[in-house]
Amino acid sequence: MTELVSLDDVRAARELVTGVTRTTPLEPSRPLSAALGGPVWLKCENLQRAGSYKVRGAYVRIARLSTQERARGVVAASAGNHAQGVALAAGLVGTHATVFMPVNAPLPKVAATKGYGAQVELVGATVDESLVAAQTYAERTGAVLIHPFDHPDVIAGQGTVALEILEQCPQVRTIVTGVGGGGLISGMAVAAKALRPDVRVVGVQAAGAAAFPPSLVAGEPVRLPAFATIADGIAVGRPGEVTFAHVRKLVDEVVTVSEEDISRALLMLLERGKQVVEPAGAVGVAALLAGAVEVETPVVAVLSGGNIDPLLMLRVIEHGLAAAGRYLRVTVRCSDRPGQLASLLGEIAEQRANVVDVEHQRANPHLRLGEVEVALSVETRGVEHSDKLISALRASGYQVTIAPEV
Repeated sequence: MTELVSLDDVRAARELVTGVTRTTPLEPSRPLSAALGGPVWLKCENLQRAGSYKVRGAYVRIARLSTQERARGVVAASAGNHAQGVALAAGLVGTHATVFMPVNAPLPKVAATKGYGAQVELVGATVDESLVAAQTYAERTGAVLIHPFDHPDVIAGQGTVALEILEQCPQVRTIVTGVGGGGLISGMAVAAKALRPDVRVVGVQAAGAAAFPPSLVAGEPVRLPAFATIADGIAVGRPGEVTFAHVRKLVDEVVTVSEEDISRALLMLLERGKQVVEPAGAVGVAALLAGAVEVETPVVAVLSGGNIDPLLMLRVIEHGLAAAGRYLRVTVRCSDRPGQLASLLGEIAEQRANVVDVEHQRANPHLRLGEVEVALSVETRGVEHSDKLISALRASGYQVTIAPEV
């Protein structure tokens, strides 16, 4: 049996991180509160040092190393947030960090990790592959491996988030947070269940990288044969042995959300909450918006990180607009004659939609002679407005096809 982290462990971890990490704010969410019919709060770990909660566990783990261990340096594997947390913590403690990251890790996360003083090695296509390389490096050099989630010190450090939540919102009834390897939810569940056994702790995974549901069914950690999601921070193929034991005993439920759900949540957080959050940090909000879990309010959803690549943010915003029915791609087949495009655009303008871009296509072999296909990207006010626009164009004789999402 794996020995679980205790409340005393989490409290001891808090003493260590006091003065090192920030007590992040708890912000109310009006749109979520309206949707759920009760108070919803956002725990803003996206505003934490290094941009995520990861520095909490990393600092606790590294600060407890002996002088001899610190002299050998530390090594870690991460898609970005744990990398930055380890790099920052190592610098604060006074040891050297080497971090293995996937070759496709977001460039801002790579640059930030280097900026905190770590040596970065890009190895493997996933965090799991990078972790194998980090373990090999540790065996070869004697550096201490700082696991991203599967260590009691790391779990205890992450549990300090729950201590803050319970102080900031004593009346909380449900805590919702994203789950990758399980370090954050394990530590939070330890603290929450010890201090408030009535509080429900709910984990959320991206459907494309959800290793915990099948593992919980099997009664042991199960490795996914393949996984892919925009939420790179929680793209973990197998739960840890230590974290799995915590989740199985202490966590009430683990649910999944789609990529569209995540995109909508990111868009809502940006527009309504003025919060820059990465996909992994928004999955808790995604679950609430999508109704993926029944909750009792007051609810606290953890925004676990804010380290998002600006290029990914642009794609996610566009995808989120499309998922919300506010960004429409259509192709319109019409006659190829002077003034036809102006008439088409005038029709769209009458419906008060905004054309973002236009592309003519005359080489399509399915077009009849004298026909042209016009590809349009249009901004609308939502699903009803999009439906009204399409109906108006078809009523005017245009052949309209809605382009599939890529």
